[in-house]
Amino acid sequence: MNHPWIVYLTAYLGVRIHRARTAPTRGASAVEWVIITAIIAGVALGLATLIKTLVEQKQGDIEGSFGTGTGTGGGGGDQ
Repeated sequence: MNHPWIVYLTAYLGVRIHRARTAPTRGASAVEWVIITAIIAGVALGLATLIKTLVEQKQGDIEGSFGTGTGTGGGGGDQ
């Protein structure tokens, strides 16, 4: 295959691969950043779900307490 685009792409990828293999490793790689981001996003999603569930439970408790009020009515002072 001597198509110009194939030759160019092969040469370009060869240079990129050579640079990636010989570059000094400093810090986290892209794969590590993706993994770290996924873990953080998973923890955030889990906490958001937990908080939502707790808020909905408390909302149900509050709504239930209004429906079962045992007040005597009147609401005024001594009459």
